Amino acid sequence: MLTVAVKPSDATGPDARPHAVVIGSGFGGLAAAIRLGARGYRVTVLERLDQPGGRARVHRQDGYTFDAGPTIVTAPFLFEELWRLCGREMQEDVALVPMQPFYRIRFEDGQSFAYSGDRAAMRAEVARFSPEDVAGYERFMAHSEAVCRVGFGQLGHVPFGSLGTMLRIAPDLLRLSGHRSVYDVVTRFIRDERLRTIFSFHPLLIGGNPFRASGIYCLIAHLERQWGVHFAMGGTGRLVDGLAGLIRGQGGTIRCGAEAARIRVEGGAATGVVLANGENLPADIVVSNADSAFTYGTLLGGRTRRWSARRLARASSSMGLFVWYFGTRKKYPEVDHHMILMGPRYRGLLQDIFDRKHLADDFSLYLHRPTATDPLLAPPDCDAFYVLAPVPNLAGGQDWSQLAEPYRQRIARFLESSVLPGLSDALVTSRVTTPQDFSEDFLSFRGSGFGLEPVLTQSAWFRPHNRSEDVANLFLVGAGTHPGAGLPGVLSSARVLDSVVPDARVRA
Repeated sequence: MLTVAVKPSDATGPDARPHAVVIGSGFGGLAAAIRLGARGYRVTVLERLDQPGGRARVHRQDGYTFDAGPTIVTAPFLFEELWRLCGREMQEDVALVPMQPFYRIRFEDGQSFAYSGDRAAMRAEVARFSPEDVAGYERFMAHSEAVCRVGFGQLGHVPFGSLGTMLRIAPDLLRLSGHRSVYDVVTRFIRDERLRTIFSFHPLLIGGNPFRASGIYCLIAHLERQWGVHFAMGGTGRLVDGLAGLIRGQGGTIRCGAEAARIRVEGGAATGVVLANGENLPADIVVSNADSAFTYGTLLGGRTRRWSARRLARASSSMGLFVWYFGTRKKYPEVDHHMILMGPRYRGLLQDIFDRKHLADDFSLYLHRPTATDPLLAPPDCDAFYVLAPVPNLAGGQDWSQLAEPYRQRIARFLESSVLPGLSDALVTSRVTTPQDFSEDFLSFRGSGFGLEPVLTQSAWFRPHNRSEDVANLFLVGAGTHPGAGLPGVLSSARVLDSVVPDARVRA
């Protein structure tokens, strides 16, 4: 096991705290910076784009505000903890509003399911679809609670730095069906195929295929019930702004337009970061919130043992994302804040996306209407939307420069014929993001939306570790490391640093 030695920097002047450089300002990087600042480090966050947030950046266009990435806030206590580390309360800066229902799931025939945290309402919804599945649903939720207690409550913030840690939890993984897929677990409890879809789709929110993502991810159902699904008034960007303010309040620095070119390694330890403009930033520790494949393959030049270029090439990446942001000159009050529009196929579509890497003619969509909750995100009497379609990552070879507009038009026609009548006449502003943009803007390996695919053989110890196995004083946070993608996952990855990074306030 690598040891980590942190000594005071050679910095002179009023701030001689050990220096931590964080590469990337996604939620994992911002949370890491706050935790390091609370533990006595002078922190510099490097962001190559023109604003902090990474995938959670904000697009402002023609009077409309669009969250570029995450829109669903679960486990809000993980955010609240960051504010309290800085002696503040989150509600001073950000207002979270609980969603009810969490989402509305609409099937191709127009039938819909209101998915919520209300136990009686959920039993009624299940009974409306399949009365004989109510008891099975209750058993599934009890299973989800047990998995969440272990998988999230006990292990979500624990570093898996050794194989022994993984072996110790192996019995729990087997007992909780971690070796089975989420879909397989759901089928043990529920018979109706539409309900199986409803209670197994959650891995898609973190880049996984429900038919092969580890059954541990069944924990998401209870996670949502326990802590709810929330929306940040003003958009998810308000959370980014709030966290950035906390970092500056600690005396940290966020540098936008600062691209890391490589991590400097001397004597087997990270000693700083070299920027694309040639600037050299010395550091006592380096934390990378960049894609883990980019960290090992590019920032370290592939000069590592465990995460070599060959191993990265063999790794399985999550799917790509096609996102269309658009604004309308009219409101659609009948459309919920969060809607999931299921296409005609479930298993077959996911096989096309994950296995065949084929862009199918059909799709399933996540439709986000934030103005249902916060009308100020659009001009008066208007609506802001984004619609997301899971698609193959760049390993599929699709040329999105040619495909993006025809694909957007197909989605627009479907929306107009289903939940947004008159869309073509109401459309005011529009922009798209494709897997190619994920590759170019976020340096995401294969243009994937969530880093490594969350399968059992790429989870916990099998995932890139939060403390680098190859380079001392280098740490990883974000979707590509343990415990994985999604806001609870990336915030928990930063929480792991409390266990593996020395406290700079303690002198040897």
